[in-house]
Amino acid sequence: MTTNQTNSKSEQDWSKELSPEQYRVLRQCGTEPAFSGKYVNHHEDGTYYCAACGAKLFNSDTKFDSGSGWPSFFQAVADSSIVEVLDKSYGMSRTEIKCGQCKSHLGHVFNDGPNPTGMRYCVNSVSLDFKKE
Repeated sequence: MTTNQTNSKSEQDWSKELSPEQYRVLRQCGTEPAFSGKYVNHHEDGTYYCAACGAKLFNSDTKFDSGSGWPSFFQAVADSSIVEVLDKSYGMSRTEIKCGQCKSHLGHVFNDGPNPTGMRYCVNSVSLDFKKE
């Protein structure tokens, strides 16, 4: 899917293409319950893509067990893969991460991750698709 195709989609289009849970998380900035997602304990080699538009987001060699209950990565495949947005919801100040292509909600990023970046991209499993290498 091209950037123009994803940017021109209406919320009604997204709601038809995504499952109800995907729509709630990806388009309405929801969060799946901790430890409930299919990629929390997933350890295959491959690549994780945006479940909404198919954009390449993370490689499996950057995934680590953060103990948070969500798939965690220390680096995106490229700086342009992720857009960071200040999130002040629920009385907190966090950095939301969105897909760089379709701007769908992925999760949040924190600066308590491992080397070499020190970052923890905490992502909802429902926001991801995985392709094995």
